[in-house]
Amino acid sequence: MRNINAVPLPCIVFSVHAVIVGCGRVGAELADALAQRNFSVAIIDKNPAAFEHLHQGFEGQTLVGPGFDRDILEEAGIKKADVFIAVTNGDNSNIVCARIAKEHYGRRTVAARIYDPRRAQIYERLGIPTVATVAWTTDQVLARVMPPEEAILGTIGSGAVVAIGVEVPEAAAGARVSEFNVPGRILITAVTRFGQTEVAQPNLILQEGDFLNLVVMRAELGGLTEHLASRGKAPRV
Repeated sequence: MRNINAVPLPCIVFSVHAVIVGCGRVGAELADALAQRNFSVAIIDKNPAAFEHLHQGFEGQTLVGPGFDRDILEEAGIKKADVFIAVTNGDNSNIVCARIAKEHYGRRTVAARIYDPRRAQIYERLGIPTVATVAWTTDQVLARVMPPEEAILGTIGSGAVVAIGVEVPEAAAGARVSEFNVPGRILITAVTRFGQTEVAQPNLILQEGDFLNLVVMRAELGGLTEHLASRGKAPRV
């Protein structure tokens, strides 16, 4: 008998999609972290056994094959992907996959894992953010592909102050670090360029592709992207 009082289950609609190549420990953690942020996730690996790394209950798509195969990429939803991340165990595979995603499919948010930090300069000149293996964690890669409010690396004290990482927007290239610091509110602490990280000096001129570590008041997160893009001249509330 039909129950006329039955309430339909809510339908979760995913508005953002991520494609991950490589289902090792980090790839599996990224898949879970993005799924928790309501991404739809497709993950590719040439080894079917690699999917055992995925957390129990993973509801995303798994595909077996090389991450540079365009048929597999398109089955994974590369044409609609908001985020593409290559985390295989080989530098060459990662850069080939990332270049296909960026240059052939026009994906804007792309990140690749590297083992040889000397290659970082080459990759970042191609517009592909990289993280060296020694620094590669789920939080580090999320910082490169998520907006600031979703890319918190840690909290300080009571939680009102947070540490985050963001890529320098194109509009901010050519400005000095000091132009973005706001006393008591926003402080750039370190800059990573071509795989090398240094303490931020006030007179350092930022380049496109630089990655910034900042300490900011949590209340500033919502306007941080605009603050950086305007070279610190955006109106402040």
